[in-house]
Amino acid sequence: MSHSTPATANGNDSKKFKGDRSPCSPSRVIHIRKIPNDVTEAEIISLGVPFGKVTNLLMLKSKSQAFLEMASEEAAITMMNYYTPVTPHLRSQPVYIQYSNHRELKTDNLPNQSRAQAALQAVNTVQSGGLTLTGGPGGENMLLQGQSPVLRIIVENLFYPVTLEVLHQIFSKFGTVLKIITFTKNNQFQALLQYADPMNAHHAKMALDGQNIYNACCTLRIEFSKLTSLNVKYNNDKSRDFTRLDLPTGDGQPSLDATMAAAFGAPGIISSPYAGAAGFAPAIGFPQAGLSVSSVPGALGPLALTTSALTGRMAIPGLTAIPGHSVLLVSNLNPEVILPHALFILFGVYGDVHRVKILFNKKENALVQMADATQAQLAMSHLNGQRLHGRVLRITLSKHQSVQLPREGHEDQGLTKDYTNSPLHRFKKPGSKNFQNIFPPSATLHLSNIPPSVSDDDLKRLFASTGCSVKAFKFFQKDRKMALIQLGSVEEAITALIDLHNHDLGDNHHLRVSFSKSMI
Repeated sequence: MSHSTPATANGNDSKKFKGDRSPCSPSRVIHIRKIPNDVTEAEIISLGVPFGKVTNLLMLKSKSQAFLEMASEEAAITMMNYYTPVTPHLRSQPVYIQYSNHRELKTDNLPNQSRAQAALQAVNTVQSGGLTLTGGPGGENMLLQGQSPVLRIIVENLFYPVTLEVLHQIFSKFGTVLKIITFTKNNQFQALLQYADPMNAHHAKMALDGQNIYNACCTLRIEFSKLTSLNVKYNNDKSRDFTRLDLPTGDGQPSLDATMAAAFGAPGIISSPYAGAAGFAPAIGFPQAGLSVSSVPGALGPLALTTSALTGRMAIPGLTAIPGHSVLLVSNLNPEVILPHALFILFGVYGDVHRVKILFNKKENALVQMADATQAQLAMSHLNGQRLHGRVLRITLSKHQSVQLPREGHEDQGLTKDYTNSPLHRFKKPGSKNFQNIFPPSATLHLSNIPPSVSDDDLKRLFASTGCSVKAFKFFQKDRKMALIQLGSVEEAITALIDLHNHDLGDNHHLRVSFSKSMI
């Protein structure tokens, strides 16, 4: 193939995209498409740096494309293997990469190459000197001498399981994550995470140390590790080397540590809530990446993990929750029995419900508006796939910004309710301890606010009257205002919670019901 000018050769490449592309055979030249127009040479080079030396670069900004040449074919193959399951992002936008049909880049006699060469030289000087150059806040350069690319992460207040995937999704926003090892030490969930570059580790530590992964829990404590690289033997739930897809999983690795599974009900509490709802994906329109390092605000607020419908990957929004992500579309309801009040109580376990609308012409569907995007996410991740009134709930994010109330005089048979000022909100007080007691639906319920005059038999009779079978009951030893009651199934417990939360027990005591993480 002639290499007279890459510009014409590139014509072949772009023509190829029009029709069915056959994947090219491996080459040390990588073709990158859909690059944002304000992207710099250094940012393109940063995609390749983790995998080996970058030897040349050609930017075709008018076509939103670039070519990156690696020193070896092996480096290019490692890079492609890494980015095949994990779409790379530049400036929070996905870019698409594949092998080029060029075997090398000849750019000597092309105009406008001086910037690319300067960028390459800067990166290579830094790499060979073992120093990392980072642009300081004012653009002045700062050297991180001999700093490790490995972070040690401790997760405190672990009220939800945090998986290796969740860490990968959060930390990937700051650069290429090469390896992660997770373990429990001193009864704490910890991880070692290796970036391609100490600069990435530095940015991630600055932005994430002290932040919460979920609202009011799972706090990240991050420091630099003394290790400068990690040795991963197995790719499984506990450890992963993202540059080597060929590693064994290790013998008989349980997919989720059995004690964790018991403590948190079924695994996958924060797995993608879109399993059965792919049909809704296009309507949702999520921003895919959360943070671009250039715009890390001083504080992130909780790193509310929002799941992108299209990919099941998570994104970290900044401080401002994107409006419109606080409304949930709930489908597959039982139209014979569903009432707004039931959805208000059930979704109210995971956040403050402001409005509920059961759709007039399709009563299997309802819109539930939560106080904010984090609460909507929590409710969706815990309730999607649970059974209510004999049907499996399907929950996705709605494209609606808010739930409209019917106009005056246009009542809709009580299908739309405004609960904004309800006294039953569990999370009105900032920092309420209720935030720490959010658990997935379980067959065991936690009861509180029980008056002294009410006996265990009274409570067992009360729960049996809703049609559920009571398997066990226990008052708390230290405080008989609280008790645990175990019912026949999770579905029974969901129904009982809806029916009996705020039930008047007399003596001015209203029963409080929530899901428990404990068994009796």
